[in-house]
Amino acid sequence: MDTSAAEELLSRGEITVEGRLTDASNATLYCRVELDGVSRACVWKPVAGERPLWDFPDGTLAGREVATYALSEATGWGIVPPTVLREGPYGTGMCQLWIDGEPAEGLVDLQDPAAPEPGWKPVAQVAVEDGKGGHRPALLVHLDSEPMRRIAVFDAVVNNADRKGGHLLPGADGHVYGIDHGICLHTDDKLRTLLWGWAGEELPEEAVETLRRLRTDLGGALGAALTAHLTADEVDAVGARIEALLRDGKHPLPSQGRRPAVPWPLI
Repeated sequence: MDTSAAEELLSRGEITVEGRLTDASNATLYCRVELDGVSRACVWKPVAGERPLWDFPDGTLAGREVATYALSEATGWGIVPPTVLREGPYGTGMCQLWIDGEPAEGLVDLQDPAAPEPGWKPVAQVAVEDGKGGHRPALLVHLDSEPMRRIAVFDAVVNNADRKGGHLLPGADGHVYGIDHGICLHTDDKLRTLLWGWAGEELPEEAVETLRRLRTDLGGALGAALTAHLTADEVDAVGARIEALLRDGKHPLPSQGRRPAVPWPLI
């Protein structure tokens, strides 16, 4: 199903709730959406089920998810699955195409610190249970691949405050999807991610060209799409982050402060 067909299905289809993802901190429902005989699995997050966050007082988490999808589409990288804001069970909410795949599988791993494997980027030294009541050291790593690097750049643009390993889904042909973007796009620096493996490295030329295109698009349709869900200051902050990335030409470094640079739980 191409993007436009998926958006049409999600926007106009009949949503039937089949279950709830109980590990989610806000109401997250597993559903089917059907239109003209076509049916797909989807995620439904009603605004009524959002838990208020003191540091994200403006708009809705559902709106931030839709705004993040708009930015994903503008990059051309297809990171965020098709996502719409619409009316459905329990009122207004976010409807997103369900992506089959085991979260973080083949994308995030724990390895022997003394013998890290090639093709992976180190993130941090951690301690894991050894099965004998104690702990052993391990190296938290993520896959060194173009799709993962794109997500690292994308997260810097959207200021993702919660890029856990479980928010990364492997797709077909090496593609990687990112999900759960309700706490993105704040004006303050809140980047918390597992994808620090490229921190301080030069941005790939493809990423630079994409950032330049985003900068231009913010003055047109993309900016209008974001304004529907974000404050003017938050939209301006997107532009400021893009400018900073282009000026520095490098992947950002973790902030030096009291705020942790990685989310918890890690996976």
